[in-house]
Amino acid sequence: MPTEILMPALSPTMEEGTLAKWLVKEGDTVNSGDLLAEIETDKATMEFEAVDEGTIGKILIEEGTEGVKVNTAIAVLLEEGESADDIGDVSASGGSDGGDDKAEAKDDKQEAAPKKEAAAKQEKPESGDVPPAPAAPVKDGERIFASPLARRIAKQKGIDLTELKGSGPHGRIVKADVESAKPGAAKPAEEKAAGGPASSAGQAAPAPAGPSTDAVVAMYKTREFEEVKLDGMRKTIAARLTEAKQTIPHFYLRREIRLDALLKFRGQLNKQLEGRGVKLSVNDFIIKACALALQAVPDCNAVWAGDRVLKLKPSDVAVAVAIEGGLFTPVLKDAEMKSLSALSAEMKDLAARARERKLSPEEYQGGTFAISNLGMFGIDNFDAVINPPHGAILAVGAGVKKPVVGADGELTVATVMSVTLSVDHRVIDGALGAELLAQITENLENPMVMLA
Repeated sequence: MPTEILMPALSPTMEEGTLAKWLVKEGDTVNSGDLLAEIETDKATMEFEAVDEGTIGKILIEEGTEGVKVNTAIAVLLEEGESADDIGDVSASGGSDGGDDKAEAKDDKQEAAPKKEAAAKQEKPESGDVPPAPAAPVKDGERIFASPLARRIAKQKGIDLTELKGSGPHGRIVKADVESAKPGAAKPAEEKAAGGPASSAGQAAPAPAGPSTDAVVAMYKTREFEEVKLDGMRKTIAARLTEAKQTIPHFYLRREIRLDALLKFRGQLNKQLEGRGVKLSVNDFIIKACALALQAVPDCNAVWAGDRVLKLKPSDVAVAVAIEGGLFTPVLKDAEMKSLSALSAEMKDLAARARERKLSPEEYQGGTFAISNLGMFGIDNFDAVINPPHGAILAVGAGVKKPVVGADGELTVATVMSVTLSVDHRVIDGALGAELLAQITENLENPMVMLA
């Protein structure tokens, strides 16, 4: 039977994307792993691979179409022996899951109709209709991604997809995975559901919405304005930061850090590294200081995972990089193990590719801790919003000359940098967060210790 090819979720946060370019056309034969299309997510343009073999029978979404929801049917794949005549009006289903809902609603209406009317009509279903795939299974609140064909076969064989491990791209369950599983080896997912449909179980009530678009536009109808269309990145930033401020119990810890020793040490190192073309920034030292502090206070090297906390062994530090229209937070993995020069080179590379939107999801997802440095823009101090699921984020202000009281009680001048640690109270308590910030301060005020 014809199989719907669905808009893929190319990252955990992707809800919709732009079908930038088709790499196949109707009538082309494809195998598992062949490239089908280029998809623009909120962060980058990525290639989409086929998970099943067959012939492209019909393209449902034209290239260049924006705002295509994840799991919307974008094309139809024909198996051997099938023709375009078997497709029918697939595009009317609105995607696999939407097709399921519509088909179920249609079945309910037919069953509810009087028997006399049903007997009189005796209408046969159109031969061109594609049977909808079963609804996508859910495990621990997370959707299990499987091809529509795999879901149909699993339902026929009575196999629970939540018990299978997918071999397709990004762990997706494909036809071969289901065919190799033993029928009846596990109970169907429907028998395991106890609290109603999996798709609706455990969902929280939606948060109250603000004024509607029409209401806001009407408010400014007498004023001159330019309407700016939101791209995928801006929509994602808005959604994630709204989620962060609504769901994460932030608290804030502030300190002033003296930079004179660091600036002197940095000048000496840069002079010695000049021949290698290396120039260390203050931000490189901050990254290293945070990475080592997470090792010294390991309970802070953690993320919130819904119903548990995950404590990581390595220090994977994310650093906010401003780009046109938004920002990226590329992650420097194993930062505690890398030298200052290695961190500097890696950060420059990630920042350059971030501005060109050429980072892969693996390079900007993950990490436990983030740094947002606005000091180069002249900002003295600010409070940063935690990027879930991180446990904390350090907001870094500019280093400025200030009068301070020295250890001997004399008034002197020092270069002081104000920092604010935003902390997720579900992950890190106040005293623990204070210990982490004290360790960061110690590392920056005594930079030579970081090389020991």
